[in-house]
Amino acid sequence: MERTLTGRTALVTGSTSGIGLGIARMFAEAGAKVMLNGLGRPEDIAAARREVGAAMGGGEAPYSDHDLSKPEAVRAMVAAAEKALGQVDILVNNAGIQFTAPVEDFPDEKWDQILAINLSSNFHAIKAVLPGMKARGWGRIINISSAHGLTASPFKVAYIAAKHGVVGLTRTVALEVARTGVTCNAICPGFTRTPLAERQVVAAAQERGISEEEALTEVVLAKQPSKRWVEVEEVARMALYVCGPDTGSLNGAALSIDGGWTAA
Repeated sequence: MERTLTGRTALVTGSTSGIGLGIARMFAEAGAKVMLNGLGRPEDIAAARREVGAAMGGGEAPYSDHDLSKPEAVRAMVAAAEKALGQVDILVNNAGIQFTAPVEDFPDEKWDQILAINLSSNFHAIKAVLPGMKARGWGRIINISSAHGLTASPFKVAYIAAKHGVVGLTRTVALEVARTGVTCNAICPGFTRTPLAERQVVAAAQERGISEEEALTEVVLAKQPSKRWVEVEEVARMALYVCGPDTGSLNGAALSIDGGWTAA
């Protein structure tokens, strides 16, 4: 891989598994120093740190376990990243959670938690990294939204409200930084092959008494015209491109990678 990020540093939230880990690994392979953040089993986190650390040349990648539902913890995470990496050139806001229920049954505490982690944490992290990025005249902010940041589905009111908010946040920040050397963009994946998503296929198959292949194409990927997963590596490559040397005019975009879902 071409080492287009040599000399750059990156903080990737929600990067102990799935899309976040894929982005962190690819950034490290491209030459960046990367700090991980997220939750999970200690052995899985240790494996992720070793994996990304190996891509950086050895050892373990630095890691933060700060609770992104709390503004002060988000600020502390950024401070820890600046201490570990020297500075934060690239911020990827990827952390997120999900819960499904009809609006009238949706628990208030779940609404608050999802908005805090999926949207407000992005704001607090951006606010914390921007002064340094502006002072250096270069920075890349990538917010991982979703196809659900551009369209809606039932029973996901908090997630969809948050992901729509992420797109709006992205566009506003992009306008404010347009003459600073900093850019802010959103990536909007469709259903992506992660361990969590694959478990949803198994559950849907068991619940409906159908094969896993049928559950994948007819249930989980019902709205995705390609009828195949978006791969983590596809999302990571898009994130890497956004941070590349010739993307200074790519700013304020909501970049769909969803197998045609939002084209309909």
